[in-house]
Amino acid sequence: MTASAFRLSPTARKFAVIVHIVSSVGWLGLMLCVLTLGATGLLTSSADTLRSAYRAMPLLGDVLVLPLSLVTLLSGLLLSLGTPWGLFKYRWVAVKFWLTLAAAGASVFALTARLHEAADLAARHPTGSIAEMHLGFTRYNLVIIPTVALSVYTVSVVLSVLKPSGRRRSSRA
Repeated sequence: MTASAFRLSPTARKFAVIVHIVSSVGWLGLMLCVLTLGATGLLTSSADTLRSAYRAMPLLGDVLVLPLSLVTLLSGLLLSLGTPWGLFKYRWVAVKFWLTLAAAGASVFALTARLHEAADLAARHPTGSIAEMHLGFTRYNLVIIPTVALSVYTVSVVLSVLKPSGRRRSSRA
């Protein structure tokens, strides 16, 4: 059986679509939570609020980032390879794949490190002022990173809904 001959059954396709949507929405929701905590840390004048926000971040990241990003990526791959859309037949599918792959890599390798950096900062300054807690740490990263991620996820949703026409030239046969 060649890769092009592989097709999901209607039941398997529906299940894969459900898994993909649930994991994608979960990943988007996770970024909204991280953005909320990051914005709270950026805008608060209370050291206690800042510490609470920063301490919560790695709890979300450790439990949710890896599974949600990987399930989203793998279910998207399964759907692209197991349906007539294909992985590289249509530009919108290929763009979604590359965006998801980049977002998964950035989430797993960069975002989780920033979340732990924030929690470590809060632990090093358990009673210090906000100014002391921000020495050597760019708190804007905890707003910028999830904002960029949400933008990427929004583009993926738009591509999924609109499915812009246009097969890739190499796919026309």
